Amino acid sequence: MDPRIERHADIIVEHSVAVEPGDNVIVNAPPAAEDLVVAIYERLGEIGAKPTLSMQSGRATRAYLRASDPDDFELAEHQLAQMEETDVVIIVRGDENTNERSDVSPETMSAFGKAHQPIGEERMGKRWVGTQYPAVGNAQEAEMSTPAYEEFVWSAIDKDWDEQREFQENMVEILDPADEVHIVSGDTTDIRMSVDGMVTANDYGELNLPGGEVYTAPVPDSVEGEVLFDKPLMAQGREMTDVWLEFEGGEVVDHSAAKNEEVLTAVLDTDEGARRLGELGIGMNRDIDRFTYNMLFDEKMGDTIHLAIGKAIAHTVPEGQPLNESAMHMDMIVDMSEDSYIEVDGEVVQRNGTFRFEDGFHE
Repeated sequence: MDPRIERHADIIVEHSVAVEPGDNVIVNAPPAAEDLVVAIYERLGEIGAKPTLSMQSGRATRAYLRASDPDDFELAEHQLAQMEETDVVIIVRGDENTNERSDVSPETMSAFGKAHQPIGEERMGKRWVGTQYPAVGNAQEAEMSTPAYEEFVWSAIDKDWDEQREFQENMVEILDPADEVHIVSGDTTDIRMSVDGMVTANDYGELNLPGGEVYTAPVPDSVEGEVLFDKPLMAQGREMTDVWLEFEGGEVVDHSAAKNEEVLTAVLDTDEGARRLGELGIGMNRDIDRFTYNMLFDEKMGDTIHLAIGKAIAHTVPEGQPLNESAMHMDMIVDMSEDSYIEVDGEVVQRNGTFRFEDGFHE
């Protein structure tokens, strides 16, 4: 087996979720990632964990959703019961066709997500990680050869995560005690939000592998201004480009997209919380140096920030602070490499992608 796959499995099991003897473990993975699943299962056997394999299938999911009446969607109680009895969840992505669900209506996708929201919420309380296997479909989406994409994925995953944690801690120390964040990019993005009282988290390869971001939750009703997400994103099997949102009193009051605007509209209409921000993230993984249409990687790129409409990540919102609830959580990216800055409590902490604590920063 490719030693890079074995190393990937080691990082997942030992670093990301720290599996212990006797743990009940769900491994959710597609057929394309079988080699990684085999390596993970070998590690779980050596530890003495108790795994269950759940197969992902884009084709099967598409068939189910197209055959279903969205009004009939209900919570799958047996899936919730399984999640309640689980200690660790390992989610592996790997696509043969990243557009498999492109002919499922946005309304159907939103209704399905809303019905299964309790399962996702239960999972968030477990030790879990989401990661990527370098499948052919994802290489095609990234416009890379399969060998080049493999090297890209495993280089971003197999790194010194203690060193990455220390680098990112510089930004945590700035953002965690802050009151207000102001983000400007060109003449298309000028947005302010309060993060007062929220917790800033340091992602160094635990919940996401690869890691490489610092993130927090905005105070839901504090967001003001407009933002153009100038990086494309894949949502519900469709590409959206030039997503633009305008916020007043924390709520999206106007929106547009150059491509597949109807998908954006359906997402915003999922529930009340889908029109508010649940996350502010700052990309800090310098080994992710190109855009690949894969949010797991793209949101970690240095020189970017991302904002997510919808559900806030619970551990960034302390008890007593307002928690934005939604069945949706959709990340979108702003390129901050040129004519851009991040200001925290009136002080510029990043300009044109370079942080104050990095060489080359200019006021």
